[in-house]
Amino acid sequence: MVTKGGKPELPTGRSSRVDEKIRSIGGWRAETLAEVRRLIHEAIPAIEEDCKWVKPTNPLGVPTWSCGGIICTGEAYKQVVKLTFARGASLSDPDGLFNASLEGGTRRAIDLREGGSLDARAFKALLQAAVMENRRRSAP
Repeated sequence: MVTKGGKPELPTGRSSRVDEKIRSIGGWRAETLAEVRRLIHEAIPAIEEDCKWVKPTNPLGVPTWSCGGIICTGEAYKQVVKLTFARGASLSDPDGLFNASLEGGTRRAIDLREGGSLDARAFKALLQAAVMENRRRSAP
């Protein structure tokens, strides 16, 4: 879709800043982050996304997905795409997706490596559990 101004129109809930960040990464890491993004939007249609923590050393910021609070962030490093769940330590992970930052008291992460795969069903369930945790924490 294209707007009258000639700029591409993004699907609802999508951020052009996240698009720009993914394009800037390139290669397998961009493909992985784009696929993760697609799964996030499928699992939580009301998700909000943006790039936070913009600074001179990271001018495009960190892709962040929120619903009642931050759900997760997506960062691309040389060897991994890291999905950090803000309240991951509070979530049940019966499928064992969390494989990084396991010693932390609050966060947990999923490191995705080139050629690896992510169980879409389990990932979506984890995302939905994170939304429920945010709602639980914000309940009076």
